[in-house]
Amino acid sequence: MDVLENHINVLMRNEVVALTVYLILGGIAGLLASVLMEGSSYGTLGNVIIGVVGAFIGGYVLNLLNVRIGYGVMGKLLTALLGACLLLAALNLMQSRKTR
Repeated sequence: MDVLENHINVLMRNEVVALTVYLILGGIAGLLASVLMEGSSYGTLGNVIIGVVGAFIGGYVLNLLNVRIGYGVMGKLLTALLGACLLLAALNLMQSRKTR
């Protein structure tokens, strides 16, 4: 049982590390997207959330198109940045329609 417990602990640590890296990359992507999409800032926390959600959107869209942008951390960051920009554009569009 000791070997199994060690294996489970290693897997759980890897999952926590992967989630942490994913959140950090998403946060960076959200902050970069808010700079690229002028006037689209939702505050630091909002931009981080937009980046994390955008990472999922970017991955989904690129998967649908069967496109891969780079590999490793840079590829993940660019994918998250693309998704965050798409999400910000959609939010801006919805917001502009409400104000008309």
